[in-house]
Amino acid sequence: MEKENSSYVTMFTLSGLNESSTNKYIYFSFTLLGYLFIICVNLTLIVIIALEKTLHEPMYFFLCNLSANALYGTAGFFPKLLFDFLSDTHVISYSGCLLQIFIIYTFSSCEFSNLTMMAYDRYVAICRPLEYHAIMTPLTTGKLILFSWIFPFCCLCFAILLTSRLPLCGSHIEKLYCDNWSVVKLSCVDTTVNNGYGYVVACIFFAHFLFILFSYMKILRACRTSSIAMSKCLQTCLPHLLTVINYIIALLFDLMYSRYGSYDMPQILHNLLSVEFLIVPPIFNPLIYGLNFQKIRNKVTRMCSRNKVIHT
Repeated sequence: MEKENSSYVTMFTLSGLNESSTNKYIYFSFTLLGYLFIICVNLTLIVIIALEKTLHEPMYFFLCNLSANALYGTAGFFPKLLFDFLSDTHVISYSGCLLQIFIIYTFSSCEFSNLTMMAYDRYVAICRPLEYHAIMTPLTTGKLILFSWIFPFCCLCFAILLTSRLPLCGSHIEKLYCDNWSVVKLSCVDTTVNNGYGYVVACIFFAHFLFILFSYMKILRACRTSSIAMSKCLQTCLPHLLTVINYIIALLFDLMYSRYGSYDMPQILHNLLSVEFLIVPPIFNPLIYGLNFQKIRNKVTRMCSRNKVIHT
C-alpha cells in the first residue's frame, strides 16, 4: 500500500456499495422507505408521550429519550447512505468521517446508557414501590437522562481526539459508513493507546450490562413469591428486556463483523451485519413498547379513530 501522510488523507473511500450498483435504485427506494418509517414511528411515540399528560412518568420519559436518540443516530447514517446509492463514487471527507463516527458511536452509547436507566427505573418501581415517587422525582429523571447523553459524548470526544492524532497510511474503508476501528487500522504508527482506551470504554459499558442483569435478578427475586406479581412484572418489564436483548444482539453482530469479518463473506451479508444495530433497534423499539404498553396503545387507537371520523 502506498504510504500517505495523514495531512494528505482528506477523503476516505467507502467500499460497502461496490456490488450494488446494478440495483441501486431498488436499494435506494427500500432504504428511503425504511428511514421514513423509522422517523414516523419514533416521532409518533415522542409526540404521544409529550402531549398525553398521563404518560408524564419516568419510564415514558426514558422511552421518549430512546426514540429521540434513534432519530439522532439514524440521521448520521441514512442520509449519507441514500446519497451514496445515487452516486457513482462513494467517498467521505476526513472531517465528515470523524463526525459520522462521533454520531454513530454516541448513538450506540446513549442507547445502552438509556437502557440502563430504564432497568434502574423498573427496579425501583417493583422492588421499592413505596419509595418510587420519592426516588424517581422529575429532577432525578432529568439528571439521569442528561447523564445518558453527556457521559457518552465525553467518552467519544476523547476517542475522536485519539483517532484524529494518528498519521494514516491509507484511505480505504471496507464498510457502508465510517467507524473508529476501520480508521485506526489505517494508522502508520502504533495504536496501543487507542486500543487500550477502547477496551476501557468497553469495560464501562459492560458494567452497564451487568447492572441491567443485576436489576432483573433483584426484580425476579422480589416477584417470585406471587404469580400475580410475576405476571405484572413480565407485563411491565418484558418490553424493556426485549429491547435490551435486541440491542445487544445487533451490537454483537457489528462487533464481530468489525473485528473478525471475513473477506470471503458476501458483501450483502457484510453490510447487514454492520448496520443491524442502526436499523433494527430504531424500528422495533417503538413497536415493542407501543404494542406492550396499554396507555400508548390506547392513545394510538384513539388517534386513529379520530382520523377516521374526520375523513368520513
